[in-house]
Amino acid sequence: MNYHWNWQFFFQEADDGLKYYEWVVHGAAWTTAVSLSALALALALGSVLGVMRTTPHRALVAIGDAYVDVFRNVPLIVQLFLWFFVMPELLPKALGDWVKQELPYYITAVIGLGLYTAARIAEQVKSGIQALPRGQRFAGLALGFTEWQTYRYVRLPMAYRIVLPALTSEAMNIFKNSAVTYAVGILELYFQYKQIIEKTSQVLEITIVATSLYFILAFGMNQLLALVERRTRVPGLIAGGKGGH
Repeated sequence: MNYHWNWQFFFQEADDGLKYYEWVVHGAAWTTAVSLSALALALALGSVLGVMRTTPHRALVAIGDAYVDVFRNVPLIVQLFLWFFVMPELLPKALGDWVKQELPYYITAVIGLGLYTAARIAEQVKSGIQALPRGQRFAGLALGFTEWQTYRYVRLPMAYRIVLPALTSEAMNIFKNSAVTYAVGILELYFQYKQIIEKTSQVLEITIVATSLYFILAFGMNQLLALVERRTRVPGLIAGGKGGH
């Protein structure tokens, strides 16, 4: 393969006056911002849905199950296109025009990625709650807690510890899935990767750098949550064993 390596191109000036390494830095920053924001949304909504699917109320269970079935079985990129192109057309004209013209693309990307990931987290939270001994719920009720207080103070804190290894995988995946948000105009790492290839044709150099950055972001999240897991594990629970990773 007659390929001309040139790592110096990262310090060359692009058409917009920035250097190519600055494109990479900005892309990594957008990837991090979108991923962490979407993860926060997914954890909040996924926890609510997970609780709904374990309550004795059939209507709440049906709503939670329907959400998970829909959002888990529609590809992420299709969901992003629905939020970006279709949803504004279904809103009242004034609101739809505002969404198309004024709402930052960042918000659309976070909503699409967050709602998609929430369905996956809901499944993990449901499994964690169902893995708890039934006696914990009865003990909470015996202490005078309401049904929702038993979730908040007793069942959810324990369930999170059980499913933390699975949540770690979802947190890592969200950084990789964020690459799809380039399709709705986010100047994240994959978008910059494609732009740099088109501008410079230095495919191998930028591929190595982009791959390394995705690895660093995902592995960093893995190590952070592994630390949380070690600090919060409860002896005797699934998360406390060595097989949790």
